[in-house]
Amino acid sequence: MTINALFENLWQVYSDLNPRVLEIRACLRQASPGLINDHIALRTLKHARFGMERLAHDFLEVGYEVRGHYHFEAKKLDAIHLEHCTDSQAPKVFISELLLDACSDELQRTMQVHLIDRLSDQYSIQYVKHSLDERLDQPNGNTLLAASGRHWGKPSYKIYQSLLDESEYAAWFYVFGFVPNHFTVKINSLAQFTEIQELNDFLEAQGYALNEAGGKVKGTPELYLEQSSTMADVVTVAFQEGDYKIPSVFYEFAKRYKNADGDEFSAFIEGNADKIFESTHVRS
Repeated sequence: MTINALFENLWQVYSDLNPRVLEIRACLRQASPGLINDHIALRTLKHARFGMERLAHDFLEVGYEVRGHYHFEAKKLDAIHLEHCTDSQAPKVFISELLLDACSDELQRTMQVHLIDRLSDQYSIQYVKHSLDERLDQPNGNTLLAASGRHWGKPSYKIYQSLLDESEYAAWFYVFGFVPNHFTVKINSLAQFTEIQELNDFLEAQGYALNEAGGKVKGTPELYLEQSSTMADVVTVAFQEGDYKIPSVFYEFAKRYKNADGDEFSAFIEGNADKIFESTHVRS
């Protein structure tokens, strides 16, 4: 599988969840046909069968390597980011995982019973026993684990709400599973906007709500990275109890600066990312 095909696969799953991201990309591409995707982000739980190392494996097979490690104490998350070994323009990949051992006994039991114990046999056959290339020959299911969705059946709205009380991250993953929670426009690749504030003003004028946690712009030029994001659009999800509207996926925007050595900063800032996670929070 080529890198372009891999990310097109991920984009399809992502944009199916929130078609409004297609509007944003199409609008920006009118003046910037060379728009670059800076990175995508994925979520999972710390677990041997499907933790971030397992999720990273498909990307390692196509030439990526781990370049950074991160920790988010308050949200009980660890994360890594990957970059392609030879193609500096290839999207970066940011993978986080919820540290179940740091969560309450109740949340751990809920995830064990309603998610981990219900992983389908097809999951183990397709994503644990077979490499990415071997999966290309499999007739069923998505080739990429990162685009394969939920493997534990239809979710319960009652369980979703109980998880939400402790961890929005856990609740979101329980409903959506293995899908990108965001793609990211690299502002440096835009012809019509050079400053992140200009882009934010444009998006708000078009009716898109921005994540205000920590300010609409996270980061500074002095940190070599500025970021902003939309709030995840609310979509209708079929739960066991019926249809309910909950936040889905969002679009991020990042401007990277050159560091003291003259190289473009390619990593992530924990303080920025901590607030970007909140783009999927339920709005009051």
